[in-house]
Amino acid sequence: MQVVSTIKEVKDLVKQWKSEGQTIGFVPTMGYLHEGHGSLITSARQDNSKVVVSIFVNPKQFGPTEDFDSYPHDLEKDRRICENLGADLIFHPAPEEMYPKDFYTHVHMSVLTEELCGSSRPGHFNGVCTVVNKLFHIVQPDHAYFGQKDAQQLAVIKQMVKDLSMDVKVVGCPIVREEDGLAKSSRNTYLSAEERKAAKIVSETIRMGENIVKAGETDAKKLVAAMEATIETEPLAQIEYVKAVDGLTMKPITKIKSQTLVAIAVFIGKTRLIDNFIVE
Repeated sequence: MQVVSTIKEVKDLVKQWKSEGQTIGFVPTMGYLHEGHGSLITSARQDNSKVVVSIFVNPKQFGPTEDFDSYPHDLEKDRRICENLGADLIFHPAPEEMYPKDFYTHVHMSVLTEELCGSSRPGHFNGVCTVVNKLFHIVQPDHAYFGQKDAQQLAVIKQMVKDLSMDVKVVGCPIVREEDGLAKSSRNTYLSAEERKAAKIVSETIRMGENIVKAGETDAKKLVAAMEATIETEPLAQIEYVKAVDGLTMKPITKIKSQTLVAIAVFIGKTRLIDNFIVE
């Protein structure tokens, strides 16, 4: 496995692989890899001849008060994980490699970015779309793998690929959870011991919401109210949003139906956690 830091190095390898008829699976990450990322790499390994993992903490998707400067890093641990899972290449660029001083282009999406994380993190999805678009052009993957935990991001990227006629298949992979149900996230490392116990309320609320829907509830307002009430039983939890939206457009709905996305964002102390479920 190789670790490279320049766009030219990636493009040279991709050109060689393509000339040999190899297929490329791509897993874009911000590093500090965990089992959730591992499941994406494993899926990419099963489906493709070559696997590329990018490790890049993208400054353009962080707001001015967010955790860009403190986002966890451990390249050596990430390298071991990627190698053990059979990745062929890690692309680990510096910010100035991706965004030189004369970089002026950004990708903007409307509609899908107006609710959920898009409403609470202005500009976030412009940063996501810009970096993923650029990475797709660099890596030229046949398949790209994203986790369902970031359900809005997954929908946004699928829409971007469709709108811009990009020749890549976006593959969504299931949420990977801790033993107590908490969704795997690099940000879980921010939690103190007390906060980590409190964070269980996030996944417990998701399970409770799923059970309410399975029992036949179709009123989105009632579902959201019940989920909010559950979160509010935890003193360390502060709700950012609990919403039921159309899984394709991200627009709020009043009646629960197939492909409804029920998503939550909750602060436990200063740590922002997200989780969701999709009504099948």
